[in-house]
This record gives sequence, structure tokens and C-alpha cells, in this order.
Amino acid sequence: MTQIPGTPPLPPPPPPPPPYGADSGGPGEGPAAGAGFGPVSGDAGAAPFGTPEAPRVAVRGEASLEFDPEYARIGVLVSARGRDRRGALEDLTRRNAQALELVKSYGDAVEKLSTGAFSVQPEMVDGSRRERVHAYHGRVRLQATVTDFTVLGELTTRLADLELTQVEGPWWGLWRNSPAHRSARQQAVREAVTRAREYAEALGASLVALVELADLGAEGSGPPRLPAAPGGMRGFAGAPAGPPPELDLEPQVQTVSAQVNARFVMSPPRLG
Repeated sequence: MTQIPGTPPLPPPPPPPPPYGADSGGPGEGPAAGAGFGPVSGDAGAAPFGTPEAPRVAVRGEASLEFDPEYARIGVLVSARGRDRRGALEDLTRRNAQALELVKSYGDAVEKLSTGAFSVQPEMVDGSRRERVHAYHGRVRLQATVTDFTVLGELTTRLADLELTQVEGPWWGLWRNSPAHRSARQQAVREAVTRAREYAEALGASLVALVELADLGAEGSGPPRLPAAPGGMRGFAGAPAGPPPELDLEPQVQTVSAQVNARFVMSPPRLG
């Protein structure tokens, strides 16, 4: 602003208003850099990350617990090969029926049995200029979920003893509604409370209220699967007579993890 000659000096301009949310103290006495602003308990203008009278503490609670598996899944691949398409289909149908009958004979020990992919494809003669078929390959996949581990080893070896049958697995796991997941989540919450209380006690304060509890969904889409051994177990025509040896399978311990974020209000700290 320009002053007109002969007039009294102009008063200095007023100081700029303080930034939104800053207190009335001097420089450096406002809230910490990066702090957000908003209501804490319904009071307009209160900071969501606390005030000197009601500071907040934010922590993460984690838990990792081990449990015995509740089920084991095995994959079965039944195959057939022949020069004639009808013959390959008949062999595949017969072998598939044998595998299904064997699995079903274990009754309640098998929780679920399902059929997956089915395919029949021709094998062409190499180097032939015409569409000449050398053989036909047929495959059908089965999946069985076993809950009685005492019969698992016997079932897998008997399946592998069938003609042109491949067995993969087992893959151990826990049901999605297993109490193991609830135990891990509750343990993560208790860990968050313990950690926040330790921080507050280090300042001579105590926890007053819980402000927020956020589930990160850290237990995951499900239990980890181990890859089957390369090639799995196979059964071939001409196998020796008599029952196959029983395979000793040791259940794999399952690890369940959970994580939560939690914010608490604590009493004013004693910093002196």
C-alpha cells in the first residue's frame, strides 16, 4: 500500500491468522507436524490424534499360533491311452469308476469327493502331411478331502496302485470357520492392548478408552499349501498282486496369523 505525502503514517498490517487447528501458543507450540484434525468425542475442532489433555496411542497387535490340521486334500489323476478312441474312453471310464469306488468305500473318513477336469485328445503322427492320429489320451481328475488321518496313508497307496493313476498331495489345512482363526484374532487384540498399556505406563499414564480397532485380514485367503512331490505317486498295469504297503503320513502343523491396528485414548502423561 502506497502512502500519500503529508498524511500520517499508515498502521502496520494485522498479523496473519494462525493455521487451522493450531493452538494459541508461540511458534513450535502447536500440534506435531503431520497431525490430522477432527472430532475426538463429538467436540468440533478436536484433533483425532489426541490433545495434551487426552493424548492418543496407536499400536499394532499381532499373533501367530500353531494348530493341528483339520483336513487333508489329495488329487487323483486317472489316465488312459489307446490307438482307438472308443477303447481309450472305455478304459478311462473303467479306471475312473474303480478310483471313485475305492474312495467311497472309506465312508465318513472322506468329507468330500469331486470330479474336476476331463479331457480326451488325439496324438498326431509326427511328420505326417495328413491328419493321421497315432493314439488317443484321456484324463480325468478327482479330488478327495479326508478328515480321518488314520486311513489317509492306506487310501493314497491303494489309489496309486491302480492302473495309470497318479496321486498328488496331501495338502493339509484348516476349515474357514475353524476356531483356530478366532483364537488368532483374539490373541492379536490382546497383544494390541498389552502394547498400548506398556507405552502408556512408560509415560506414567493409563489407558482410558478404545477409539478404533481395524482388522487387517492378515489370516489370509486360506491355509498355505505344500506342493506335491514331482510326478506324485503312480500306479501301472502289471503291478504285483496283493495289497500295497501303507504310507506313513505325518500331519503338518498349520500356522494361523492375525494383525489388527488399534488406537486408544490415555490419561495425561507425567513428563516431569
